Amino acid sequence: MAKESGLGLSVQVDDSAGTLRNISNDITNLQWAIPSEVQDVTGVDKSARERLHLLADFSVTLNGVFNDATNMSHAVLKNYRTLASGQSGRTVTITHSGQTLSCETLFTDYSMSREAGGGLTWSAPGQLADGTIPAWS
Repeated sequence: MAKESGLGLSVQVDDSAGTLRNISNDITNLQWAIPSEVQDVTGVDKSARERLHLLADFSVTLNGVFNDATNMSHAVLKNYRTLASGQSGRTVTITHSGQTLSCETLFTDYSMSREAGGGLTWSAPGQLADGTIPAWS
């Protein structure tokens, strides 16, 4: 596989009814991580650390430009606490170069900022919701 830029990334998020919506056009940047806890199991007979992987996690922060058009970012995120029946979180799907990362996410905020120059932007951080380890497919 060749080295690539992040151009052409696609991000989809469930709306409060559980329908996946492509809000890529509204997102200006994002960060995500799939960390694992570790346990130090170093015995007194060792001269270097020994660790075990424990629980996996996922976090994401989406940042974007306000857009209140139908099925776009404001419509999807404004009721970030509302879940459709049977949902444990909002599905977040990040796709790039044929690789897809998808997981159930609880958004913890949907904050907006009116910048000095007049720009209206938002930020939406989220964390893993359902105990399923996120994996690329």
